[in-house]
Formats: sequence, structure tokens, C-alpha cells
Amino acid sequence: MRTAPPRLALLSLLYVVEGLPFGFQSTALAVLLRDHGVSLAGIGLAGMLAVPWSLKALWAPLVDRHGSERIGRRKSWILPMQTLLAGAMVAVGLLRPEDELTPLLLLVLAMNLVAATMDIAVDGLAVEILGPTELGLGNAAQVVGYKVGMLLGGGVLLWASARLEWRTLFFAMAALVTGAMIVTAVVREPRREGAGEGEGEGEGEGEGGAARRSVADVLGTLRDAMRAPGARALLFTIAAYKLGEALIEPMWSPFLRDHGVPRETIGLYVGTFGMVASILGSLSGGLLATRVTLPRALAVASAFRVVALAGQAAIAWQSTPSHVLVAVSTCAEHFFSGVLTTVMFALMMSRTDRRIGATHYTLLATIEVLGKAPLSLASGIVADTLGIRTGFAIGVALSLAYVVLLVSGPIQRGLARSEPAR
Repeated sequence: MRTAPPRLALLSLLYVVEGLPFGFQSTALAVLLRDHGVSLAGIGLAGMLAVPWSLKALWAPLVDRHGSERIGRRKSWILPMQTLLAGAMVAVGLLRPEDELTPLLLLVLAMNLVAATMDIAVDGLAVEILGPTELGLGNAAQVVGYKVGMLLGGGVLLWASARLEWRTLFFAMAALVTGAMIVTAVVREPRREGAGEGEGEGEGEGEGGAARRSVADVLGTLRDAMRAPGARALLFTIAAYKLGEALIEPMWSPFLRDHGVPRETIGLYVGTFGMVASILGSLSGGLLATRVTLPRALAVASAFRVVALAGQAAIAWQSTPSHVLVAVSTCAEHFFSGVLTTVMFALMMSRTDRRIGATHYTLLATIEVLGKAPLSLASGIVADTLGIRTGFAIGVALSLAYVVLLVSGPIQRGLARSEPAR
């Protein structure tokens, strides 16, 4: 844990575990619901199963405030959440997802709640152990790990479902989570500065130690951080960066399914090829974030993402989509979205106040989720009402408008004023 590679490996593994439930929800579940005759509007609204990710800032101060120094302040949250997540996956494996939708949906909601809570603690750990020069690669490890989890829980699972039973697949995912739990248990969490050997749970005595601060203190520090120079520009940048993508991405798999693309092929193109491209994009984003300033990297990635989204919108006008073009456009969109996401998360972490790392970063991450959530939930309604083609065109227009605003003087000056937290 004293050198960068072990730290990055541990963070990657933890984020892999977190990505499993959302990978299933975003790729496999959408196809499963469509096969059951659920409308596009219903599939879009199924995104509400991820609502814990939008609300996690409400209990983040508790995660920041409480924890056992003996076990590890962050590990004392991570380990129980991993246990619950593995149990939920076993429960899903005992169901028949093809037939029992209601229990499946409830378990997906529960898995998202557990994973979101775990994410608070893991983000806090990342803020504490990554140095300023490690943010690019550190956030690449974060995003890549999460997307590997999405790949396994989404595309790979959907592709393998034509060959293996659901039970086998979910039991395998539960075993993966259990393995990660064992690794987490044996790795020693770095003690925060000022933590004494005799500290009790949540009773740190070091200067600035988050565990010794009351919830009111945590919230007060958070309020000051949100009023700092450049905070408004930062919040806009975070909230709006995926507005256009939110209209297109949820409807891409249903669009392909409606045009006769087999579900295992969708799993291969979208959930596998696309996710591999996204992972490569996230690694590239980490390198980009170390080469140029984060605001400039964000503008470059956003511009290329518009071109990729326009490619998907163009395919929607084909009566019979070419499989080659589908694969190429899917990979291009996922690649540049991966670049953009890593750069954005590096920007967010660079502006996080380390005294309240889990709470502050969680709030910024929640704003990122809430920014895209309304359009994502409405994507099916837009597609049913105006047509998928129109919905995709609106998505491209919103992404282009974001690039124009991002490179404007006020936003650039605001981001420049939002000094990295010390």
C-alpha cells in the first residue's frame, strides 16, 4: 500500500465489484425487459433502480464520521457491503430472471444500495491514498475497474446467458465478490495522519482527522467548499457533461433489439466490444489527464464524444443497421465516453477537500449522477413520443451545446479559479 501499483490494484479491484450490479442493470436487464414486452418508456424508467447512487450523499457524512481504526476506517464499511452484495447475487442466482421479474428488480435495487454505500467508503479511501501526481492514473484505475465490473455483469453475462444458466453466472459473480472481500480483509489500510494507536471507533484525535469531526462539522466544511471560488462553474461542468449521452445510451440496446439484432450479439457488441473500448478510453483519459490541464482535457474529450454520438444517431436512420457500423460506432462512442469520464473524475478528485474526502467527493459524484438522471429516465418517453431518431438527434445537439459552453470564457475562468483542495 506504500507504492502506487499496489494502491491502484486494490482500488481497481474494489471498483470492479461495484460495477457488477450496474453492468447487469444497464445492459442485460434492458434486453431482458424488452424480451418480456416492456415498453421503451418502462425500460427508461427502470433506471430508477439506480436511485441509491443519486441519494448516497445523504448518508455519506455518516460513512465519513464513523468507522473502526482497528479494522480500517474505510474497510469497516467496505467489508460488510461486500458480504451483502455477494449474498444478494446468490439470491438472484436462486431465481429465474427470465420468469420472476419483480423479485429480480427488488434485488437489483438492493444491490445498487449496497454498492453505492460501498462506493462512498472506496472513494474516501482513494482521496486519502492518491497523491496529486497520481490522480490521472488513479482515476483511470477507478473508472477502468468499474467498467470491468460492468463488462462482467453486463455484456459477458448477457453473451454467456445463451450458453450457461443464470444461476451459474450469478454464483460466479458472487464468488468474485467473495474473493475481493478476502483480498480487502488481508490488505492493511493506511492509517490516516494523526490517528493514534489507541483510538476507538470513530474517535480519531489527529488534526483534521475526519473521524473526530462531528457530522455538523463535516457538513459545515462541505458548505464552505461548495461556496469556494469557481464552485458554480465546477458544478455546471459536472452536472451537464453527459446530458446528450443520457438520451442515447439507454435506448441504444432496445433500438438494436427492435431491428432484429440477437441479444447475444448485442451483448457482444455493446456489453463486450463496447466496454473493452470504454476501458481503453479510460486508460487513454488517464494519460491525457497527466499531459494537459484537466479543463483542456475535458474540452478535447467532449468534442470527440460529440462525433461518436453523431455516428450512432446516423445509424438510427438505417432501416436495417449494418452490424459492422453498429460495432464501430458503439466502440467509438464507448471509447471517447471512457476518455471523458476518467478526465471528469480526475477533475472532481482534484477539487475535493481531503478533510471530508468521502463526503465531498460523494456529493460531486452525486451531482454527476443527478445531472444525467432526468434525461436518462425520460429517454424511453422521448423515444416513444418523438421517435428514437429524434431522441438521438436531441442528444447530439445537447452534447454539442455543452462543448460550446465548456470552452466559453466564464466556464474556463471558473474552472481555473476552483483551486485543487489542499
